[in-house]
Amino acid sequence: MKDRETGITRLNPPLWNSRYYYLWQLRKEIERAIKKYLSCLGKKLRIADFGCGNSPYKPLFEPFCKEYLGIDLPENPKATIHILPEGKINLLDNQMDVVISTQVLEHVPNPHHYLLEAHRILTAEGLLILTTHGYWIYHPDPTDFWRWTSAGLKKIIQETGFELLELRGILGRSAMGMQLVQDGLIFKLPSFLRPFLSIPMQLLIFLLDKTHSQNARNQDACTFVVIAKKQK
Repeated sequence: MKDRETGITRLNPPLWNSRYYYLWQLRKEIERAIKKYLSCLGKKLRIADFGCGNSPYKPLFEPFCKEYLGIDLPENPKATIHILPEGKINLLDNQMDVVISTQVLEHVPNPHHYLLEAHRILTAEGLLILTTHGYWIYHPDPTDFWRWTSAGLKKIIQETGFELLELRGILGRSAMGMQLVQDGLIFKLPSFLRPFLSIPMQLLIFLLDKTHSQNARNQDACTFVVIAKKQK
């Protein structure tokens, strides 16, 4: 399963949230992908949330789906379908129009197998919308194995049978560096004091991020957003 933050917090983080700027940028990128790739299709879609956790981004996809399946480990009672012990999804091939995967790939023991399963359940030319970390703190839930360079992420996406349409980064190098400085300090504070650190730090992260072009973020970032299409 993914992190235990509520979907509401991820979609609408309060100003004092220590992930405020990052979460808003991630939401904007997911909304941009939906607008560019889904809203123009003119049909309702079968969407699978692979590693769904509490499906924080489901409200963004619901207007475009006729069916939304949450797929996760057996210990997640909110999942529609539980992953079998060998890592296989209990679905036939070529069933889903879209697979979404938000902040999951870094947690799975075998990313190659995970992506092959996403590929298997997609229809011909179905879409994968995936986000995962470049730089980030260690955050097991229940495990945390991987961090990705832009080149490494492109490589594994293409090796598992996808055509890469876009790879976009969120939070450039200096902004992410400041996020890590904040995270190195904030968890040492009592919870009632944390907003007094996070609010000015989030402002500084916002300002630093403005010094990076999108091209620079696409090479070196806190998180990458991948849009890929299943190859025939």
